[in-house]
Amino acid sequence: MSGHSKWSQIKRQKGAKDARRSNIFAKLGKAISIAARGGKDPIDNFKLRMMMDKARQVNMPNDTIERAIKRGSGELEGATIEEITYEGYGPEGVALLIHTLTDNKNRTVADLRHLLTEHRGSLGNTGSVSWQFSPKSVIRVMRQDLTTPDTSDLQLKFIDAGAEDVRDEEDGLTVIADPKSLEALQRVSATIKVEPASSGIEMIPTVPIKLTESQKEQLHKLIEILEEHDDVAGVYTNADV
Repeated sequence: MSGHSKWSQIKRQKGAKDARRSNIFAKLGKAISIAARGGKDPIDNFKLRMMMDKARQVNMPNDTIERAIKRGSGELEGATIEEITYEGYGPEGVALLIHTLTDNKNRTVADLRHLLTEHRGSLGNTGSVSWQFSPKSVIRVMRQDLTTPDTSDLQLKFIDAGAEDVRDEEDGLTVIADPKSLEALQRVSATIKVEPASSGIEMIPTVPIKLTESQKEQLHKLIEILEEHDDVAGVYTNADV
């Protein structure tokens, strides 16, 4: 997803109403369960620790987090969740990667095909668009959480920690690095006592494409509809929106 879209998503999550919050909790619960398969101790399981931090950022109750961990570690019974990334196209042939966490892939693929077709898109085959993206560590720090408007020192700290690109945007800083550098970037945030608005591995387009304003509006609408689906954990596009 583009920087602008991601900042919008962060703001929507922070201001989510009860109905949407329960949807966010359900998605995070799935992600926590999957992460817990690598070990239920967050000290030794960085992916689990990261997912737990995200859950706490949106005030997910501790007992809900604990149940999700137990489902993932096998202490509680539950549906088997699969991580599947679907590839497809949006309006104007924009490339889309749709990351899902699902207990029924037949239902999920049918729903995604329907939503894409309704909005002038289509579902593609494996490998049809993924070659246009690279996985990157991405951390976003909201401007309102920074203690000073001058971000130059902080940018240098992120660069020293392995950042390939630090973007000073209207809503805050977006830091991009190699996937292996995520933990080092998070340590920088911890040293300045700032909780990132988002952090994780994202699929970044190698060559973003330009759209007109009306085309951007169509794409934004499709992305929001996809993100509202219960099984969709993330949407990435090669459009510069």
